[in-house]
Amino acid sequence: MTDDRMPILIGGGQITQRTAQQNKFEESLDPMQLLHEATKRALADTGAGEKLTPLIDNISVVRFTADSSEAGRLPIGQYTNAPRSLGNRIGAKAKREYYTAAGGNTPQWLVNRTAEEIANGETTVAVLAGSEDLATMIGALNKGIALKWGEDAGGEPTHIGDSRRGSNDIERAHALYFPVNTYPLFENGIRGHKKRSVREHQLALGKLFSPFSKVAAANPYAWFPTFRTPEEIATQADNNRYVGFPYTKYMNAIIQVDMAAAVVMTNVKTARELGVPESKWVYLHGCADATDIWHVSERVNYYSSPAIRTMGQKAFAMAGKRAADMSFIDLYSCFPSAVEIGCAELGLAEDDPRGLTVTGGLPYFGGAGNNYVMHSIVTMMDRVRGKPGSFGLVTANGWYVTKHSLGIYSTAPVKGAWKREDPKAYQHDIDAMAHPQVEAKPEGEGTVETYTVMHDRTGPKMGIVIGRLGNGKRFVAQTPNDAATLNDLMERETLGRRGTVTPGDKANLFVPQ
Repeated sequence: MTDDRMPILIGGGQITQRTAQQNKFEESLDPMQLLHEATKRALADTGAGEKLTPLIDNISVVRFTADSSEAGRLPIGQYTNAPRSLGNRIGAKAKREYYTAAGGNTPQWLVNRTAEEIANGETTVAVLAGSEDLATMIGALNKGIALKWGEDAGGEPTHIGDSRRGSNDIERAHALYFPVNTYPLFENGIRGHKKRSVREHQLALGKLFSPFSKVAAANPYAWFPTFRTPEEIATQADNNRYVGFPYTKYMNAIIQVDMAAAVVMTNVKTARELGVPESKWVYLHGCADATDIWHVSERVNYYSSPAIRTMGQKAFAMAGKRAADMSFIDLYSCFPSAVEIGCAELGLAEDDPRGLTVTGGLPYFGGAGNNYVMHSIVTMMDRVRGKPGSFGLVTANGWYVTKHSLGIYSTAPVKGAWKREDPKAYQHDIDAMAHPQVEAKPEGEGTVETYTVMHDRTGPKMGIVIGRLGNGKRFVAQTPNDAATLNDLMERETLGRRGTVTPGDKANLFVPQ
């Protein structure tokens, strides 16, 4: 018989609000209303009825993106205690009120953490929820519409998760605190590792992401339910401009969406007492959390992730499964490089016939800020419930291939007691890996290790380079921003290219030969 304290997911719900797509911003639900609606759907999905609510002793809310920008808070009202605001709306008085740090890894990290609390007897019933209302917020601000958002519910939630800044001062000085500026560096690093030309690699990216758009086209919750061919995705056009070379618009996560998702977790004993049908139970067979060397400028290279590799090994070992045993997969997909690195480290083919997403991915389903993976988990629950005994894999990524979490789900019961290895036990080895040191004020000859060219709607605007000095140290620099230099960076092979780097008051300057 399954252990009474075995953690399980018993309910999932999600919502996509489309008023902003119709420019009806004043009709939009606010973030808390969206959060409430998704939670109501998750609670209803359990089939437990009103008996469940008094048992909720843990409400965990994923930090709103508007409250977590590297550039500071966005100009809207604040929910001072989002878990309590949600609890008040569903009629629950949770003794544990958690508000997470920022990061796309957070929903899966929360499931892993909560499963451990349940297995240890610390939590009976937990609601994990998040919402993003950025389409309405940004659209309304652009139209000069004042949004009366925010609420002071009293008290202070417990702040959990790794809240370190995603970038250091050197990176910030070179504009490497925006994901759209940073992920292209990994992409060109991957291209160099695969020894592809720019055009060859660009077509490969289109082939990678086209199946994601096909899944989104069939998903009623997708923000962009439109199929895109590989050529459409790969080819620069008026409606598909470059954002950060080599990424076109269709390769970028779209954060301006209005979405919310929530799950309900408990233990087997409580689920039985509540009468939750066993067909609803979804077990977390394997899980792990890990971080790569924190700062992008200090990574071992720009085509691998020791953290994802380690995390995968630990989670598959915990589940007693292999990647080949997964029927369903959702890899974090903010940009192609995140998927490519995930595939390489988890032993998945980029053209895996099982597919690499159940939602459609962040560029097409919608990049719901910190909470996208909650939608992945809710959708994965539906998939494994629909095929009893099957297994599903979900990965999550925060910052810039920095913070990672993974979960393996199935309706098949876990045998024995639920226990996972403490992530600290394997994090030490990742942190101790040899990696390049960064020269803050580089001077002399340098070689390009990776690069990108940032664009606005009018064309190329800024070149960013990470390279090596003759002594092996890393440097970060920008290039001259004249059109000739920037176009040359894109038209010629720039990986391995030599040049001269000089220190600057704000940003270092690399002039390619």
